[in-house]
Amino acid sequence: MKRFCVQKLINSFGYAGRGIYQLVKREQNARIHLLATVTVIVAGVAVGINHYEWMVVCVAIGMVWSAEAFNTAVEKLVDMVSPERSSQAGLVKDIAAGGVFICSMIAFIIGLIVFLPYICDKLSLYH
Repeated sequence: MKRFCVQKLINSFGYAGRGIYQLVKREQNARIHLLATVTVIVAGVAVGINHYEWMVVCVAIGMVWSAEAFNTAVEKLVDMVSPERSSQAGLVKDIAAGGVFICSMIAFIIGLIVFLPYICDKLSLYH
């Protein structure tokens, strides 16, 4: 077994941070997710969602961000190993993108479940 090394741990956080930075810098969809994340956090604070709702919202946000990161990694890897156009490579990329779409739709539904009662209450439609 290898010994625990604090410097390797610190380096791994740096690599992860660099990856997240590059994801946001290079990928339009990641910037859209960033805008959605900020919007949801601001809305959550504004309407005062409770701790349990925050937990669910945070899991949904993390799910979408993780899916986007994995999708981007798959796309970059496919482009690297198959630089020429290929129906199989395209299929792999489409399936990975579909995973992001699924996560995004589930997060949207979670958002409706969490925020719709607050919105309706503010509009005096929910009693």
